[in-house]
Amino acid sequence: MKIVRFEAAGEIKFGILDGAEIKVVEGDIFSDYQISQEVISLEAVKLLSPCVITKAVCVGLNYYGHALEMKLPLPEKPLLFLKPSSALNHPGGEIEYPKISKNLHYEAEFAVVIKKQARNVKAEEAADYILGYTCANDVTARDIQLSDGQWTRGKSFDTFLPLGPCIETDIDPNSINIKLYLNDELKQSSNTSDLIFKVPELVAFVTEFMTLYPGDVILTGTPSGVGPMEVGDVVTVELEGIGRLTNTIVK
Repeated sequence: MKIVRFEAAGEIKFGILDGAEIKVVEGDIFSDYQISQEVISLEAVKLLSPCVITKAVCVGLNYYGHALEMKLPLPEKPLLFLKPSSALNHPGGEIEYPKISKNLHYEAEFAVVIKKQARNVKAEEAADYILGYTCANDVTARDIQLSDGQWTRGKSFDTFLPLGPCIETDIDPNSINIKLYLNDELKQSSNTSDLIFKVPELVAFVTEFMTLYPGDVILTGTPSGVGPMEVGDVVTVELEGIGRLTNTIVK
C-alpha cells in the first residue's frame, strides 16, 4: 500500500495511491482510519512530504561500499545526527543552494517512517513500530559540514530534507535497490542489503535514548557515489517498490 499526503482545493489530506488515482483516507493514518469512496486524480493534487516529522534521525557511514569509498574503518555502532523539522521538503520541491556554501551535495537514502511512539524498542519488535518506507535526499552543504567538524549546520538548512513521494507499507527493507540520478545521469546505485546496520538494529539503537513519534523518520545512510549539485540541476532518488523523488536546485 502506498500512502500519500497531498493538497487539493486548499485542503491537506492523506490517501492511498492506486495507479493514477488517490483514494482519500478519513481519519488518522497513524492510528484509526478508513478508505473513503472519494477518489481524486493524481494529476489534480500537489504531493507533499508523506509525513510531518518532529525530527529526522540520520545515520552516517552505513553502507559497506561507502565506507570503502571513503577509506574509513567500519563503525562499531551507528553514527547519528539529526535534521530538524524545518528542513522538510516535498516531492517536486525546490532545494535552496545556501549563499554561504559553495559545495552542495546529494545523498540518496532509504527512510523508515515511524508509526507509533517508540521508546526502548527491541530489534525483534521493531516492525510493530514502522508504518513503512520512503525516499529521502540528505542534502548536505559539504564545505560547511567539514569546516564545522560536526554536522548539524551543514545538514539542516531549510529545504534540505526532501521526502516522498509516498510511504510504502508492504516491502522488505533488506533488499531494496537504491539509485540517484543527477540530470538523468546515474550517480549512485546500491541495495539496502549493503547496509552495515539493518533497520531493526537502528530502531532499537535510536529508541534506547530518544523517543520517536508518529511520522518521525530514520534515514539509514547513503551509498557510495555522493557528489556535488549546482543551481539548475534536477536530482532524483529512486527506490525500488516505492517510487521516485525529484527536486530542483535553485538559488
